[in-house]
Amino acid sequence: MTRGPVVTGLGIASPTGLGLEAYWKSTLDGRSAIGRVSRFDPSSYPAQLAGEIRGFVAEEHLQARLLPQTDRMTRLALVAADWALADAGVVPAELPEFDMGVITASASGGFEFGQNELRALWSKGGRYVSAYQSFAWFYAVNSGQISIRNGMRGPSSVVVGDQAGGLDALAQARRQIRRGTPLVLTGAVDAAICPWGWVAQLASDRLTVNRDPRRAYVPFDDAASGHVPGEGGALLVLEDAGKARARGAGRVYGELAGHGATIDPAPGSARPPGLRRAVELALADAGVSATDIDVVFADAAAVPELDRAEVEALTGLFGVRGVPVTAPKTMTGRLYSGAAPLDVAAALLSIRDGVIPPTVHTDPARRYGLDLVTGAPREAVVRIALVIARGYGGFNSAVVVRAATH
Repeated sequence: MTRGPVVTGLGIASPTGLGLEAYWKSTLDGRSAIGRVSRFDPSSYPAQLAGEIRGFVAEEHLQARLLPQTDRMTRLALVAADWALADAGVVPAELPEFDMGVITASASGGFEFGQNELRALWSKGGRYVSAYQSFAWFYAVNSGQISIRNGMRGPSSVVVGDQAGGLDALAQARRQIRRGTPLVLTGAVDAAICPWGWVAQLASDRLTVNRDPRRAYVPFDDAASGHVPGEGGALLVLEDAGKARARGAGRVYGELAGHGATIDPAPGSARPPGLRRAVELALADAGVSATDIDVVFADAAAVPELDRAEVEALTGLFGVRGVPVTAPKTMTGRLYSGAAPLDVAAALLSIRDGVIPPTVHTDPARRYGLDLVTGAPREAVVRIALVIARGYGGFNSAVVVRAATH
């Protein structure tokens, strides 16, 4: 029997596709969305590539009143939330408002909105700054706007932990369901492809300056030189399994079975990174062993020392070439807090369709000994998947998802 909360709806806004099936088809086709930044002129910056969402017209999806008060990040999140709820067959107005919560993650908040208002302040004066600046930039704004739009007044919050935060938000949603909330909309959408956001990302020293879209973001490759940023993510409808059945949920993608999180020790402490421990905690929480895992969705930092640490954690747990590993984010760029929930969505679709999506562009280094799925999708029986995420500052998180049984 399924023990944990189950995922009944997926809402995806990705550079490789708007909507679940568009994203999944592009992913299995190995179609990359990485290219030169078009949302501003990047010519004066050392890094010039991104995974941008193209073709998104907010006016086609949202009421006009929402547009002046929302950043691009929040507009994408609102639409992804609509898609997730529709996919789950949930009509919020038909459910008790305190039975539904919203827990998201964020790495940047509404950078572009904030940049525009600061420009107005500097060029015109304070009275030209929008009153919506008071919240449109804030990390918690996606949770708040989704809650207001859908009348979801149950436990709601935001988790800030860069890419790891996307998994930690799912874990927090799982805790709230175990405490009695029947349904939580959870996950993350980030979007900070604007000059202000770009400078903040460059400060990490983890962005590649390679300008070849096909060789820029190449994790586990001897040519790895950093990541390419992207925008987007995924929102998931997470429900108590019994209550989902009782309301007649038409589809269950899988169970959120386990989670583990750690923080890396201080540099110079001679202690090992915390990633392996996070995975061990997730496996123990799910009640499975390393031999039960059918595929790993890697963090895939594309920073040599971080890649090496991830490989050491994986080979230490699974052995050399012990489990298939994939990183479909090489097609989208790293979406910060949105990346890991998108990987969870991909893992659930892998379970549904019996296929592992490929890692593109990368020529994996033999010295790593990874069974990295490259070139084309790999057909496989996938029952249990592990998703790994790390955030700038030493955050580590891992989630186990598995096929639901009734």
